[in-house]
Amino acid sequence: MEEKTPLVPHRNHPKSKALLILELNRLHKFPAGIDLVFWPCAWALAMASYHTSRPFDLFLFDFVLYGVASTLVHSAACVLNDICDKDLDAQERTKNRPIACGAITIKEALGCLIVEVIICLAVLAYMQDLLKFVIGFMGIFPFHGLYPLMKRLAMNWGFVVVWVHLVPDDNCYILPSIFFLGTVCWTIVYDTIYACQDRIDDIKAGNHSTAVLFGDQVKPILSIFAALFVAAFAVAGALNGHSYLYYTITVAGSALHLMWQLVTLRPDVPTDCWQKFK
Repeated sequence: MEEKTPLVPHRNHPKSKALLILELNRLHKFPAGIDLVFWPCAWALAMASYHTSRPFDLFLFDFVLYGVASTLVHSAACVLNDICDKDLDAQERTKNRPIACGAITIKEALGCLIVEVIICLAVLAYMQDLLKFVIGFMGIFPFHGLYPLMKRLAMNWGFVVVWVHLVPDDNCYILPSIFFLGTVCWTIVYDTIYACQDRIDDIKAGNHSTAVLFGDQVKPILSIFAALFVAAFAVAGALNGHSYLYYTITVAGSALHLMWQLVTLRPDVPTDCWQKFK
């Protein structure tokens, strides 16, 4: 059996430690990836603010707060993902990631992760309510704590956290449930597009990503999930009492963007998949 070469830190790595930490947290690609965590928060914030007639100054404060929180959560998930995938990341596209190439040690990555989790817990403490704290903590563990296995739930849990925070006395869970399921469908769309970059390597390594699972039918299958996402947008808007502007800008705009994205997608061209993912 072939022995795996252990990760050895590059003592004379040309990049500074600060830049390597930025790359570990994917902050050098800002806002790519972070926006995918933030959008569910922003949607929940907009819909909950409309539902409760929230003052604009509080809306702006929460907008910034959840923007910072989304950045922290995404960074922590990326660090954890790289720790778990340190061997898988040896493939061509990801071989230069800080942990995979040995520029950042597992110990250093764990230290970074612990700091980010502590800050996330401090943000949750701002809610000053045990139930809200528990629901928010679920986003850290098990969802983001098991991020590689529960990505579709983890990336969208911010919608539930924001809704519970801003609409705590609403006994109707139909709207957030429908919208949350819609965002899961949306995650399958963009995550599969992203995974198409590594489809050849995944097949060789025996990894069963959705890009591999869907095979030649990736575009029609993703079209179904995209349609379900747009439908969830429309139904949630109706339940929340939104005007025609919501359907014209938000629902129709999302439908047109996803249609363009999938019609022009070239799943066998990694650079095109990355451009569509961004």
